[in-house]
Amino acid sequence: MGVSRLVWLEKEQFVGFDGAGHPVVVSSETPDNAVGAKPSDLLLIALASCTAVDIVRILGKQRPALTGLEVSARGDQELDPPWRFTAIHLTFRVRGRRLKPEAVRKAVELAEGKYCSVSASLRP
Repeated sequence: MGVSRLVWLEKEQFVGFDGAGHPVVVSSETPDNAVGAKPSDLLLIALASCTAVDIVRILGKQRPALTGLEVSARGDQELDPPWRFTAIHLTFRVRGRRLKPEAVRKAVELAEGKYCSVSASLRP
């Protein structure tokens, strides 16, 4: 795994690169800068995508066929700086053939509680 990095472009606009060199545009949400994702939204996206990857892996090992997965992430933030998240809420919409609710619940539980490194990093 390579090193992630962030390069300033102009104003409050940046391009980030993961360890493999994949880019993502990052910016503030002010009108003259809003060209990319806000850093706090990237945290929510990281948590949602980390759990989603694990859910797909877990359910992919079972007979039922997963045909769709959408994860919504909403963060509650403090009203005063530094505006840290006080709670993050994930909602999972899962579609598939012959999926059992108990298997889906277990996959979500394992993803959030055991396998997702982002979730584990945020837990403390």
